[in-house]
Amino acid sequence: MKRETLRGAVYFLFFFWIGLGFFILSNGWLTASNEQMAVNEEKKEAGSRSISEIAALVSPSIVGITNLSRTGDFFSQRQIEQTGSGVIIDKEGHIVTNNHVIAGAERLVVTLADGNEEEAKLVGADPRTDLAVIKIKVDNRVTPAVLGDSSKLAVGQEVIAIGNPLGLRFARSVTAGIVSGLNRLLTTEEGFTYRLIQTDAAINPGNSGGALVNMSGEVVGINTVKIAAEGFEGMGFSIPSNQVKNVVNDIKKYGRVLRPLMGIRILGEIGKDEARYYDLPVEHGVVIEPVLGGPAQRAGIKKYDIVTKIDGKDIETGIELQEEIFSKKIGQAVKVEIVRIPADRKSGPEKKTLNVTLSD
Repeated sequence: MKRETLRGAVYFLFFFWIGLGFFILSNGWLTASNEQMAVNEEKKEAGSRSISEIAALVSPSIVGITNLSRTGDFFSQRQIEQTGSGVIIDKEGHIVTNNHVIAGAERLVVTLADGNEEEAKLVGADPRTDLAVIKIKVDNRVTPAVLGDSSKLAVGQEVIAIGNPLGLRFARSVTAGIVSGLNRLLTTEEGFTYRLIQTDAAINPGNSGGALVNMSGEVVGINTVKIAAEGFEGMGFSIPSNQVKNVVNDIKKYGRVLRPLMGIRILGEIGKDEARYYDLPVEHGVVIEPVLGGPAQRAGIKKYDIVTKIDGKDIETGIELQEEIFSKKIGQAVKVEIVRIPADRKSGPEKKTLNVTLSD
């Protein structure tokens, strides 16, 4: 009897410990599974969506823009039609696009994702950044895009471009690529210099004004130009979203972009070789010419003066000078350090510090 009781106790303990082990293992597996599911959900929320998910999310915010204008005289007039892209940015019907998409338009027609067409009016444009804001009457609900933080972009990061290449027949086409470079300097025929995002996502004619989107579904750039010259392939450019936000906010509020201006034209840049040739007391600077009646001329700046510092910060290039001025406020006085070469060249270059009050 005692032997049978002992045997039963052994069996009980044996199966008890086996069952307990299975319980612990299964509970651990379920916990790990739940944790993994939570991590996956967090990743999805953080931005690990697929390209098809992002396209479905953002495409309703992308519109086609038709620029209608006329050319010729009274007897030989003909209508010109150009197309581009735009991005809806709020529920009031504001759309951001490129300035060159809407330039010269007599009429602007916006084609929405559902195929409806709406007349648009120009709110304001900024040729310096190649951005413009137009507005449509919102009869039905529109889907605004979310503007992300372009300062968080990294080279090699995946992005997609959405727009209307080659016209509205290919509306909301999606191409994928990576961020190929950041802060790429590009100067237009008008002399404006941009800091742009470079991408290898295909950007073709008609894509201008479309969206560059990160893998969280946020618009991180507005597509603007593509190099299409022999020897270059896959070089597209996009205006960073942080710059877009600043421009859009000013246009919506004032109808234009308010910038502090020094009232100068940039004539060139001075490097070590030029500094050595002219025996300058500095090795860098930007050669400028004051605009007639502007803040710089009123402060005493003359043609061919060389700007070397703004408020103590070294200035080596035209873009550095431009960005340093734009970082100030309208009405702010800045200390401009210059080198002046006398016209007669009989005396040596002289250093001066002038106070310039910036205007808009």
